[in-house]
Amino acid sequence: MERSYKYKASVSRVIFMVFAILLLVLIALACLLPLWHVIMASISNPTDLNVAKGLVFWPLRNVDTGAYKMLFQYQKLWRGYRNTIMYCALSCVITGVMTVIAGYVFSRNRFKFRNTFMLIISFTMLFNGGMIPTYMLIRKLGMIDTIWAFVIPGCLNVFNIILMRTSMQGISDALEEAARLDGANDFVIMFKIILPLCKATFAVVMLFTIVGQWNNFMSAMLYLSQRDDLNPLQMELRTILWQSTKEISSSSDFNAASVYARSIEYAAIVISTLPVLVVYPFVQKYFVTGMTVGAVKA
Repeated sequence: MERSYKYKASVSRVIFMVFAILLLVLIALACLLPLWHVIMASISNPTDLNVAKGLVFWPLRNVDTGAYKMLFQYQKLWRGYRNTIMYCALSCVITGVMTVIAGYVFSRNRFKFRNTFMLIISFTMLFNGGMIPTYMLIRKLGMIDTIWAFVIPGCLNVFNIILMRTSMQGISDALEEAARLDGANDFVIMFKIILPLCKATFAVVMLFTIVGQWNNFMSAMLYLSQRDDLNPLQMELRTILWQSTKEISSSSDFNAASVYARSIEYAAIVISTLPVLVVYPFVQKYFVTGMTVGAVKA
């Protein structure tokens, strides 16, 4: 005769769960409220927005999309979009290939000095040459005012290598041995056998790469001083946030741009953030799995 057991939570467990739920709700609100405020402020009446104080929870007076219409006429913003997408695409290809190769090499037991080399490259996570030596190196390599100054310096990240290496170490060596018996070389084993089993970790590495490049403006400030046509989206956003009226008025009425100055700032933030918010939900299902598998050795 089967017996059914009913789990009864203790008082301390209930208190802990209530506290944890309240804490998570507060954290969620702290993340969502600023975003909601920016969206509502970007479509609010500009006159009311200029005198408003505190958070905006709904459009003030009426819905006004004038700021977006002005931004859509601002050609430098779309140029920044194009450049950022190009940088993200190049970074994903180069970072993906190099991270997979590095992770595969450091995960193989037959590589005798893997722990020594791993210790050496991990040291760079704590100590590095700094901004000035890095700039001098980029200049010596002839990458100043080129797209490669934006892509090459960050194409190989130590943290990504550690994630990929740890994930690949959890795969049985029997798969590699069976593939070698069938005549497969290291590249076939790496990209056709090992990598598909680490797709969650690989997706996390790609997510980190895209977000890092999407938010990168320091490289443009340091290495693209003479090439405004190569500026990424964040540099154009920085210009708009600092000098919105002056910049936007070149393609719109100056008086209108002056009234919409604050609305334009909020609209620019929404436009620049929207692609990441759209892409993240499709990658999020791999995030927890990829981080867990890549951080804990099986």
